[in-house]
Amino acid sequence: MRQLLFSSTLAALMISSGAALAGPSLLVDLDTGKVLQHDDAFVPWHPASLTKLMTTYVTYRAIAAGEITMLSPVRVSERAAKEPPSKMGFKPGSVLTVDNAIKILMVKSANDIATSLAESVAGSSQAFVARMNAEARRIGMSDTRFANAHGLHVDDQVTTARDLAILAMTMRNEFPQYDDYYTLEAISTGNALIENHNNLVMRFDGATGMKTGYTCPSGFNLVGTARRGSRNLMAIVIGEHTVEERDDKAANMLVQGFDASEDSAPYLGQLRPTGTEPKDAANLRPVICTEAHWKAVSERRGPSGKLAFTSPYLPEPTRAPVPVAVALGGATGPESPAPRYADVPIPTPRPADYTPVTATAEGG
Repeated sequence: MRQLLFSSTLAALMISSGAALAGPSLLVDLDTGKVLQHDDAFVPWHPASLTKLMTTYVTYRAIAAGEITMLSPVRVSERAAKEPPSKMGFKPGSVLTVDNAIKILMVKSANDIATSLAESVAGSSQAFVARMNAEARRIGMSDTRFANAHGLHVDDQVTTARDLAILAMTMRNEFPQYDDYYTLEAISTGNALIENHNNLVMRFDGATGMKTGYTCPSGFNLVGTARRGSRNLMAIVIGEHTVEERDDKAANMLVQGFDASEDSAPYLGQLRPTGTEPKDAANLRPVICTEAHWKAVSERRGPSGKLAFTSPYLPEPTRAPVPVAVALGGATGPESPAPRYADVPIPTPRPADYTPVTATAEGG
């Protein structure tokens, strides 16, 4: 009930004010850990496909532990193939490498591949989610709970801007050898070219990744990183109402950060909740996924449908994206040793007083 009340209040405020209310945000120096800006950093929010950052991190940890390699197989199960879009649409039984799976997650954000990767690493989605939550606790994401590997909406799957910053910083610091995954401009598969949903990659000067996310309840989310000179910054923007609002806000925050001094800025670990944060995450569905909202967005974009950025720091790309090819096959690495369970009933033990029955022709 409290979540519904919070969501209804949010929608009413938007309608009455005529303006979009900003979601949580945070700007941090990746090298020093100092926070240059923050707003509602501890407010709970649904992560949407930012969840796939943890999915990728758990996979990196499995590689580091020697369980798998980047060439290990990722098998598409029937369950994974049935995941809702965004998806690649590979048939059940298809096999690709861990390397290609991560490329697809970072660019296409495909839910079927996220589930396939989870099952292939941990043996089942449930076992993988247990790893996700264990890693979240280990690195200090104290207000985060995961329920799936892809980020499709579940009420119980929540995080905060502060926790997302911890995750992204941990990924960058612990596994810098994989940074190139976050800067991919596009992937190609067959005749299809799929561009990265992260518009900062092709537009923002110095952009270095990382990941976008969107669902109706969550809104438009972004973890965006950039380097200029010796400074390396990350903007966390969640709960915005359009792609443009999300990307404009992140770009403006990053530029402000590059121009700012951090002498008196607190460290990420020094941030504390205000004590006034809502207990439950807002649900933006009644705000974003309405005919009136998308009509207004369409009118703002005009007949061409092109994204209508207002930030001067997001100019039109000067060239076409350079794709990286992904394909099925090539899985020559070891299979994960994690136990696997088929989607069939688990047999019960035979009773101690069991008496065999002789089969008849009728009983077959």
